[in-house]
Amino acid sequence: MTVWDDLVGQDRVQDQLGAAARDADALVTAHSAGEPVPSGSKMTHAWLFTGPPGSGRSTAARAFAAALQCTSPDRALGGAPGCGFCDGCHTSLIGTHADVEVVRTDLLSIGVKETRQLVRRAQLSPAVGRWQVIVLEDADRLTEGAGNVLLKAVEEPAPRTVWLLCAPSLEDVLPTIRSRCRHLTLRTPPVDAVADVLIRRDGIDPERAASAARATQGHIDRARRLATDEKARSRRAAVLGLPLRVEDIGGCLKAAQELIDTATDDAKQVSEEVDAKETEEMKAALGAAAGGRMPRGTAGVMKELEDRQKRRKTRTQRDSLDLALTDLTGFYRDVLAIQLGSRIAIANTDAQDALDRIARSSTPERTLRRIEAVTACRRALDRNVAPLLAVEAMTMALRAG
Repeated sequence: MTVWDDLVGQDRVQDQLGAAARDADALVTAHSAGEPVPSGSKMTHAWLFTGPPGSGRSTAARAFAAALQCTSPDRALGGAPGCGFCDGCHTSLIGTHADVEVVRTDLLSIGVKETRQLVRRAQLSPAVGRWQVIVLEDADRLTEGAGNVLLKAVEEPAPRTVWLLCAPSLEDVLPTIRSRCRHLTLRTPPVDAVADVLIRRDGIDPERAASAARATQGHIDRARRLATDEKARSRRAAVLGLPLRVEDIGGCLKAAQELIDTATDDAKQVSEEVDAKETEEMKAALGAAAGGRMPRGTAGVMKELEDRQKRRKTRTQRDSLDLALTDLTGFYRDVLAIQLGSRIAIANTDAQDALDRIARSSTPERTLRRIEAVTACRRALDRNVAPLLAVEAMTMALRAG
């Protein structure tokens, strides 16, 4: 099993990264000998991976990081980098390699302070590997100030440092940064390929795997969760039932409140255990007394931790809401396909009765307006509109069509 096996349906990207990893060896040799960089090299110091959710942006970046650190004996015989078995590949993939830093955030943004720490690390020489690799999975969440800090590091990189940035689209990254990166675009994996992965690697029943892959339209992480988590299937079923419950104003307001409550419960469930563990570890690190009394001068540190936990909870709630809105968009997309007699495969076959009912009682024009209402709700949430107000506006628009 090579490091590329988790990169589903991205053959073109895999070929480009494999070629760059092979050329990387020549660059290391040239740097060590003080020689000029070989002409025509496919390797560069900064990469930008873009693609829709579920396309595998971070998977591709981590696989490339592992290939750059590959120490397989076969490399000396012309073997391809990224064997998946050597110490360099294994530790890079599980997150313990000394020269591979994977940065992801569970907050709403990445600030200047965190980015400066990354830039300082990027100036270090590799400790055990060939390259110092920084994988920034949420480059779209950099604040403007943090982006300007990162720009300096990307403009003047250390000789053996590689930046791997991931974002949904080019527009989510500062133009000055993206112009200095080699850009790779990933596509949504084919549904059949995702189902095959779920069957082959996760041992999921073929029928359930196919249903989950189809319902999530090729988003492998969501498909895996949907296939293995009964609660996720129940929440999705509730979301797909929402279009039938917005027939009057009371139904609209109730449906909106239930959607918000579900997202809040998800955030609470995810954060409670993590928050409690973090708090206890912080107290122990600060030398809390046996009775829980904190030493003087530590109140500011604990307040900073509480603020961070609150921001993480907000992010989790927004992510849960966004997932529900994505499912809702898919529902109306299926309605539109039925109304237009399209041959496009229906994603939500488990909600066929609801799809047919909505399709018969409305028109394609109304369905398009409903899709736009869901999109407008997502935009409003991005602008930090109060979630309940945004969702209530959406449900009222769904009723009006």
